[in-house]
Amino acid sequence: MTTQDLHLPLLNIERQEIHLWFVFPNDIEAPLLLDQYATFLTMEEKTQWQRFHFARHRHQYLVTRALIRTLLSRYLPGHPAEWRFSKNEYGKPEVIPFSGMMPLRFNLSHTEGLIACGVVLEHDIGVDVEDIERSGDQLGIADRFFSDREVNDLFALPLDSQKSRFFDYWTLKESYIKARGMGLSIPLGQFSFHLADNQPIRISFDPQLQDDPEHWQFRLLQPTPCYKAAVGLCQNPTTSHRLIIRQTVPLGGDQPLMVPTLGASARV
Repeated sequence: MTTQDLHLPLLNIERQEIHLWFVFPNDIEAPLLLDQYATFLTMEEKTQWQRFHFARHRHQYLVTRALIRTLLSRYLPGHPAEWRFSKNEYGKPEVIPFSGMMPLRFNLSHTEGLIACGVVLEHDIGVDVEDIERSGDQLGIADRFFSDREVNDLFALPLDSQKSRFFDYWTLKESYIKARGMGLSIPLGQFSFHLADNQPIRISFDPQLQDDPEHWQFRLLQPTPCYKAAVGLCQNPTTSHRLIIRQTVPLGGDQPLMVPTLGASARV
């Protein structure tokens, strides 16, 4: 079966564009569609899929794999079942390239009820989505793991604003460490985000990280009242990227998605 047999609409991405895709897996229920997704999985993915104890987690995993596989087949020549992936030493996945393949990069994130995938050419990208209504000791996590500057700024806010700001920091921090491809091997306290009304999002680094703030751009988003998302991109400081956001159902159609941006936008 070819991608034409699946009627996948082809996509074009420019060098200074980021395509950000959102999927709400709980809205995808058609048995025939889910059966089609399952045919795309490798044996290893099928084994992982069946290991999930709860049906909702199996469902989210299946939709996540279908999302990246169908997206790749819309940007690049290849059937969704044909894609193979490698991971770096920290577990970040990349598509195994073929001769002549354009330098497509992606990053996936998911939380209960929402999946996101960022796609870009050449640059390192990180995406994170979080359910901001989930329970937990967010302030305790911040006090333990965030930078001193972030902790001070967080606790200086009114109490009813602190949980929201925690998720601003958390999604941004996750987007950075995912773009770096090193995950939590990067201590969260060794870099700080600077969030101020009507100002671009800025990042600063402890000298141990040996990174340059001028090479990083971030966007903080709220796709629904229940979720926050962040995109981080490592790029040339003289360029800017246009962010294009869509909601999709793999094999089922796309639509533009108007997503509020929180704070002033950096030049992502």
